[in-house]
Parts: sequence; C-alpha cells; structure tokens
Amino acid sequence: MKIVKAVVFDMDGVLFDTERLYKESWNLVARERHLEKINEVLEKCIGVNRQSTVRIIKEAYGEDFPVSEFMDTCSKLAKEKIEKDGIPVKKGAKELLEFLKGENCKIGLASSTRKIRIMENLEWGGLKDYFQVIIGGDMVERSKPDPEIYLCACKELSVEPKEAYAIEDSPNGIRSAHRAGMMTIMVPDLIKPDEEILNFVTVCKNDLIEVIDYFNA
Repeated sequence: MKIVKAVVFDMDGVLFDTERLYKESWNLVARERHLEKINEVLEKCIGVNRQSTVRIIKEAYGEDFPVSEFMDTCSKLAKEKIEKDGIPVKKGAKELLEFLKGENCKIGLASSTRKIRIMENLEWGGLKDYFQVIIGGDMVERSKPDPEIYLCACKELSVEPKEAYAIEDSPNGIRSAHRAGMMTIMVPDLIKPDEEILNFVTVCKNDLIEVIDYFNA
C-alpha cells in the first residue's frame, strides 16, 4: 500500500460530471447565436479560469463578442439543470474521499472555477466536509496550466508538492500540477491525453475506483 500524505483534486470532470453539462449549454447557446467551432473553443477553455476563458473566446470570435453575456447564459442553463436533476457525482468520488479520510490523508481542492461556484457544487454533491483546503480560480493571479494554484494548495496543506498527488482530468490541469512538482494522476473526461500529456502523468486511470486500487497496491 502506498504512503499517501496529501491529495489535491480538480473539481469539474474529476469529482463531478459537470463538464458535459457545460458542453451541452455552450452548444445550445452557440447554435442560437450561429457560432462555429464551439467545441474547439471549449476544449481550450477546459481547466482554465474565467479570465483565461474570456481571452480564448475573444480570440475565437472577436474583441467585440459579448463574452460575459454568453458565459452567464451558459452558466445559468447548467445551473438550472443541476437544480432540477441534482449534480452528477463521478463514479468513485465519495468512495475515494472516504478512503483518503480513513487514511488520515490531507485533502485539498484546486479548481479553476470561482470559489462561490465551487462551494455551491460541493454543497449540492455532499462533498464539502472532506476538504481541508479549497482554492478557486479567482483566488490566484495565474490560471492553469501555470502551477500557482497547486503550489498555493500545497502550501495551505503544509505539504511539499513532491509528496502530494494531484488528480486531474484535463491537459491544462496536468500541466499545472506537473509544473508544480507534484505526482499526477489523470482520470480523463472530455479530452483524452496525447503523448505530450502522458509524459507528465504518473499514472492514468479510467475512474476514481481505479485510483483507490492504485493507492492500495
């Protein structure tokens, strides 16, 4: 069994199956506005904070594009879906968190999502009490793939990055954790890893149940 001192999770795509909700809402709004190549733009935005997302969308659709209105509309649709049907918790999320809690492991969260939305989602999913440290994308200056958010989480957890695992689903998240000097576990969601990303990954698993097995081995 591996000695696991600390684990820092991403949220969307790792703990919750919310990236698919956001993809659906982006595509719906894009069709209404006749926007082309929305999924290519969305892929670039996965794992980054709002400020970087604004920049990416403007690069795709022009400086005059009403980005805030577009993003707020998409977020509203996704939130309405969650309020109606509940937030979709990823397979193995609660089991992994319970396992780590039982091992007295330090548990953190480092998500590019704004802190207020993180807390809403964790409340809806019943996962809030598992985390000693929660860092949102609006709490750091530089977005993933910059390592700042993971370095901040490790500092708050009082653990050296090299002694901590990061669990991520996106290439931007893996780059961020790798640059921070952490051990990286990838559980791919919407974007599958290419050869470059696999070079940064300690191990790649299909779901969080397999991550428990990895820690137990």
